Amino acid sequence: MKAAVMYQKGELPQYTDFQEPTIQNNEVLVTVKAVAIKHFDKGKATGKHYSSDAPREGGRVIGGDGVCLMDDGTRVYGIGVSGMLAEKALVEKDRIVKLPAGVSDVAAVALANAIIGSAMGLKFKADIQPGDVVLINGATGFTGRVAVQIAMHYGAKKVIATGRNQQSLEDLLELGADEIISVKQGDESFIAQIKAIHAATPIDVIIDYLWGHTAEMILTGLTGKGSFTNKTRFVSVGSMSGDIIQLSAANLRSVDLQLTGSGLGSWSKLQVAELFSEILPEMFQLAADGKLKVETIEVKLENIAELWDLEVPDGRRLVVTI
Repeated sequence: MKAAVMYQKGELPQYTDFQEPTIQNNEVLVTVKAVAIKHFDKGKATGKHYSSDAPREGGRVIGGDGVCLMDDGTRVYGIGVSGMLAEKALVEKDRIVKLPAGVSDVAAVALANAIIGSAMGLKFKADIQPGDVVLINGATGFTGRVAVQIAMHYGAKKVIATGRNQQSLEDLLELGADEIISVKQGDESFIAQIKAIHAATPIDVIIDYLWGHTAEMILTGLTGKGSFTNKTRFVSVGSMSGDIIQLSAANLRSVDLQLTGSGLGSWSKLQVAELFSEILPEMFQLAADGKLKVETIEVKLENIAELWDLEVPDGRRLVVTI
């Protein structure tokens, strides 16, 4: 079969022939139709993500999830046991979701990781409730745009979006965000804007895709003065602006703050089971009904090496079709 194979960490993947995977217990062989290329996939391939595998002798197929066809023609989304950027792949039988007719292969596979990167944090880590005020830090990225829409679906009273690209920020207003904050402004101005919003409509939930200095500024903006404060659930999902922050102890003591993360290793088995049984099916149906919108760039598997480092505009996802 043809596949995108990585031989050494840091190298470009190669479009080449590779041995078809062998079925083990609780696995099924599927025909792959579309795979999204995400920061997570690139991080695992280059060894920069905390869940990265060691290099394998003879190379390994990359790509973690995809839209596939079962033997009977049923179209599903699945998370791979073997690499997914290939004509054939193995998926676990309990890690697949049947897709509704109204959502395309490309839209479904683009959405899946963003759903995992937003709904899991909102639902299980932030315990979002109807009427909550939600701030999405780094909302102009693909997952951030999806998070804005899912927060609204979960009943957020107000959604605040931060980001660098002004046009992308303004696009978020059309997707339902109520207020936007540019991270390109000066630190004092940014913190003042956070403080003003928090004073007017206390922020209940923060979903953070940036971490780094922007997270420091947001936490500074929440700092209390010794009086009663609104409980804020801060959930770290990504670290596009840096992996380390400085956090004042006074910041923690002066605010009713819950600081947690959402990612591989942070969810329970029951939560992951609910992801496949309820969350993904619900969100795929929203997309099929036109209520969850995404933008993608579609490329072919045979061009993987030259497109691996393609600069993708804010708010879009690169999807490889097979």
